[in-house]
Amino acid sequence: MQGEAEKVKSAQGKPGHAKPKNSGTRPLFDNPVLEALSRTHIAVPISMWMVSAVVLMWYAFTYTELSPYIITALFVTGLFVFSLFEYVLHRYLYHLNPTTPRRAKIQYTFHGVHHEYPKDKSRLALPPALGVIIWVVFFALFTTLMGEAAYAFYPGFLVGYSGYLLVHYIVHAYAPPKNFFKWLWINHSVHHYKDHHRNYGVSSPIWDYVFGTYMK
Repeated sequence: MQGEAEKVKSAQGKPGHAKPKNSGTRPLFDNPVLEALSRTHIAVPISMWMVSAVVLMWYAFTYTELSPYIITALFVTGLFVFSLFEYVLHRYLYHLNPTTPRRAKIQYTFHGVHHEYPKDKSRLALPPALGVIIWVVFFALFTTLMGEAAYAFYPGFLVGYSGYLLVHYIVHAYAPPKNFFKWLWINHSVHHYKDHHRNYGVSSPIWDYVFGTYMK
């Protein structure tokens, strides 16, 4: 990705993103197979994560010794933990400071291309091939740390992720509604078009309030 370090500059002269374009797309790979694998329809990952969440919850209720109250508490905890994970991932990986060509390439591939082409619906979610690998890694991590409690915790985490994907998609794919939910569009538009170092939370601004990165 030549010249990305120079290309991704903000208006203030700090490392940032290319100017957003309201239409079009950009290939990330010369290999057509890799390029196809880097794109997805939003329904695919959301369906994968929701189905796997239901299966895990069924297992938690059917085959573990966890009480319904503990399962519910773990599920809600998973939702809450994901909201923090969303913020941290978006702030520190997706907005990795592109100070070297290698860092610039990583940042652009993971997220910079989305900031340049925010209306590209095929790149509004992690592609399924990579998502499956990450799903397995997180499942292994949570089961190692939590044992059978992971079967209730991980579904909450996955539902939180699905909610994030859905919100992110509708904010970019549809016009803002004339009701309470309009604030979601405004919140994310500030991040894309006003200051990409603000409003990292997509599904919720709670952690932007906590860490002082919220902007109206």
